[in-house]
Amino acid sequence: MSSPAGPERPPREADQIKVWFRVAPREDGPPPYETEGLWATRLGPDTARVDNVPFLRDGVAEGETVRFRTDDDGVHWAVGRVADSGNCTVRVLPVPDGPLGHDVRAVHERLAGFGLTGEVFSADFPLVALTVPGGADLRGVKALLARGRDEGWWHFEVSCDTDAWRSA
Repeated sequence: MSSPAGPERPPREADQIKVWFRVAPREDGPPPYETEGLWATRLGPDTARVDNVPFLRDGVAEGETVRFRTDDDGVHWAVGRVADSGNCTVRVLPVPDGPLGHDVRAVHERLAGFGLTGEVFSADFPLVALTVPGGADLRGVKALLARGRDEGWWHFEVSCDTDAWRSA
């Protein structure tokens, strides 16, 4: 049965927008970039669902709904979160002289069994940003991340977590 607004439809390419986030300074110094643009699906006149994992912006995960404002130049700036996705964001940087070297495939292979997806920043800077689904084995993910850190595979940081992550 259709609602008065019509049947739900899959997003069209026209529904894809870039939402820009300001990147806050870090304890270890200024960020390498001041902003980060994330692809999102427009849900309403000022809301969108984040469609990819952030590399730089803390406190945001893939799948979350954000509110944005559009400036005079047509740029969409995030101004707040409307709904959590239940997902977490983890960033993993392989240790160059460690057992994995710069091999981002090895990072993905070790974490793939948990259903994590992600992206690589660049070949020159093999930072892997991962989305950890809320339904994943969070205890197992955390244990493997810690093991990899302890065995010199990688450094990692959790840039967006949930209550479930913290209690796992």
